[in-house]
Amino acid sequence: MQQTFSAPSSAGRRIAKATFVAGTLDILAAIGLTLFYGRRTISEMLAYVASGPFPGVPVRGLPVALLGLAVHYALMAVMAATFVLAADRMAWLRRQPVLAGIGYGLVTFVAMNLVVVPLRFGVMPSTAGVVTQLFCHVVLVGLPIAFIARR
Repeated sequence: MQQTFSAPSSAGRRIAKATFVAGTLDILAAIGLTLFYGRRTISEMLAYVASGPFPGVPVRGLPVALLGLAVHYALMAVMAATFVLAADRMAWLRRQPVLAGIGYGLVTFVAMNLVVVPLRFGVMPSTAGVVTQLFCHVVLVGLPIAFIARR
C-alpha cells in the first residue's frame, strides 16, 4: 500500500506561521534588550532560557545557545497553538484580533512572568522588566498570533 502525505492543516500552517513570526519578534527583542543592558551575552541569555526546563546547563557555548533557542520556539509553539485552536472554536477571537491579541498578550505575560519564571527561578520582574515584558508579550506575541490565527 502506498502512503500519501497530505499538506498540513490550515490550523497547523497558522500555528507554524504564528510560532515563527511571534517567536522571531520576541527573540529579537530579547537579543536587543540583552545587548542594550549589557549584563550578559546573548549566549548567556539563551542559556538562561534553556535552563528553565534543563537546570544545570552550562552558561556558555553554541550547543546551549541553540538549546535555548529551541526552548524559546517550543514555548512559542505552545502559545501559538493554544490561541489558534481556541480561535478556531471561538469566532469572536477571530473577529476581534486587536482585543483578543492584547488580552492574550496579557495572559502570556502573567503566565510567564508572574507564574512560570517566579516558580522556576524565584524572581519577580523589576519595574523596567514589567514594562518591557508587557510590550513584548502584547505587541510582539499576542497581536501577531491573533492576526495570524484569523486567516
